[in-house]
Amino acid sequence: MNIEPFQISVSDVEIDDLRRRLRDSRWASATPSESWQQGTDTTWLRELVKYWADSFDWRAAERGLNQQPQFMADVNGQRVHFVHRRGVGPRPYPVVITHGWPGSFFEFHALADRLCDPAAFGADPNDAFDVVIPSLPGFAFSPAPATPGTSAFQVADLWASLMRGLGYERFGAQGGDLGAGVSVALALRHSPVVDGIHLNFLPGSYEPAIDAADSLLTVAEQNFLREKGEWAALEGGYAHMHSTRPRTLAASLNDSPAGLAAWISEKFRAWSDCEGVIERRFSKDELLTNLSLYWYTQSIGTALQMYWENRLQPMRFATGQRVLPPVGFARFPKEINHPPRVWLERTFNVAQWTDMPRGGHFAAMEEPELLAADIRSFFRHFRQ
Repeated sequence: MNIEPFQISVSDVEIDDLRRRLRDSRWASATPSESWQQGTDTTWLRELVKYWADSFDWRAAERGLNQQPQFMADVNGQRVHFVHRRGVGPRPYPVVITHGWPGSFFEFHALADRLCDPAAFGADPNDAFDVVIPSLPGFAFSPAPATPGTSAFQVADLWASLMRGLGYERFGAQGGDLGAGVSVALALRHSPVVDGIHLNFLPGSYEPAIDAADSLLTVAEQNFLREKGEWAALEGGYAHMHSTRPRTLAASLNDSPAGLAAWISEKFRAWSDCEGVIERRFSKDELLTNLSLYWYTQSIGTALQMYWENRLQPMRFATGQRVLPPVGFARFPKEINHPPRVWLERTFNVAQWTDMPRGGHFAAMEEPELLAADIRSFFRHFRQ
């Protein structure tokens, strides 16, 4: 496997073009409504767009990103961008961490700090990790697959090959959002080398087999499925669009940075534990670093493609089928779904379950300390 060092380098021409587009934004008129009631609040968005055009320092963000050891690898014919950070401790344990949408590899920088060098944060150096953070195919600097069919299952195959190419015979996996699906697929398809997986989200397409002899769902499961359906009806329009008409949406989002900001920023507000105020959890610079990665790589369209592929290859299990490696699950209170433990136990060997006191969908950015501690606790069992 060929691996080369990688550094981000956006041209001045691209930066100037983005600023021009932002300043020339054509704002939609709308009938009066409560703030954020019908989507992204226009007043807030205009402030963010102005900041992006006039104050945001991409070069500073770029320098920060390039402080991370980044690489490009040719994995089974697919180019993969990834961060690879070595742990500071006597025997670092390898873990591959996978992001989702609308995130990127950027969202894990604070988490990686705590996992790679736990002693720097008052934790045990024996809990150090070697952390591998790949960009999903079609996201940021990982090119889109050349052919259709790359769902979470195929990405899991890529990650298993990547970790083997990096010299790791056995490893753990962690993820939320789309990354949770990849982590589950790793455990399902590569159990001989995957010790265990840690999740902070349950894939939306996950459906355990319900045996005829055990067909009655618990009250907790019935409530979860009802709440899941209610959420999908009111909040899930984005996912339906991504999974059925991604190219129609991509034409707009790839052309308008204001539109891209509206589409993505709304999710950071709606899915986080911010009480409706985004800046309580994410600074403008953090939001715009993530947005700029999508913009400068023109990857929003190819990123949406994975929703299409996952719809065609959902995470559904047959009778008797189980995920063999142990699972640790961190359930954050403002996550977009809240499965009961029994729902996971129908398919997974749940070895650790934690109800977190705070945090939402973007746990690695919102609560890196809580998430890091839970990951350390779970993988401590596999360090022999």
